[in-house]
Amino acid sequence: MLQDARIVAVIPVKDFARARSFYENVLGLLPERVMEGADQAVYSLNGTRLMVYRTGVDLGEATKVGFLVSDLERQMRDLRAHGVKFEDFDLPGFKSVDGVMERSGGRAAWFRDPDGNYLVLREMT
Repeated sequence: MLQDARIVAVIPVKDFARARSFYENVLGLLPERVMEGADQAVYSLNGTRLMVYRTGVDLGEATKVGFLVSDLERQMRDLRAHGVKFEDFDLPGFKSVDGVMERSGGRAAWFRDPDGNYLVLREMT
């Protein structure tokens, strides 16, 4: 039914201006469309879309979007230079070292946006 559909990752935020600053100035994304009155921005990334929008509901702890990268160390180094802190986890079956989790099929590193949403960099092997 939806196998051929394209998807849009959707990130809820509390402070739209702060979120735009993070996604544009820290992550380096360029908005394709900004709807100021609706507090929404859409970013285009290699044929996919990321929508950031202001909401008043609880944001939750789950990962909201993943970025597939070819060089995890370089991306982490660049983001750290912009003040991004990578998360370390020590849970059963879910452990990272210096922000990096080795998993079958690749490596991953999680960080949060200013609203506490988890984002992940994923390097596939």
